[in-house]
Amino acid sequence: PLHPLQAKPVPKSLRASRKKACEPEVASSLIKKIFSHYVKMPVARDAFKIVEKCSERYFQQLSSDLEAYSNHAGRKTVEMADLEVLMRRQGLVTDKMPLRVLIERYLPLEYRKLLIPVAVSGNKVIPCK
Repeated sequence: PLHPLQAKPVPKSLRASRKKACEPEVASSLIKKIFSHYVKMPVARDAFKIVEKCSERYFQQLSSDLEAYSNHAGRKTVEMADLEVLMRRQGLVTDKMPLRVLIERYLPLEYRKLLIPVAVSGNKVIPCK
């Protein structure tokens, strides 16, 4: 009589190597919070899954573009100039709408202070150039 084949146990060292490397993701709750802030209406669960997927792809493309710009400049670090070039190519930054204006318009004060250096003298704020 034929005996059924039994699976051999896999050694523990091989089990660990079979695990896929986990890629970092933007938190689902963060995407939902940001999206619902701008939509201001209920979003169906399946529609939100599509928004999540599109957001993930957008950030992957954004990251690879920034990496390409810094590599092209011969650097290993992404700098603000790379981000400005990317935003110009996307049409977000123009001669009429500089990056500084977008930062002042959309970011909270603590981030503005980090991105736009200012010198404070007495009661006056003097923008640095």
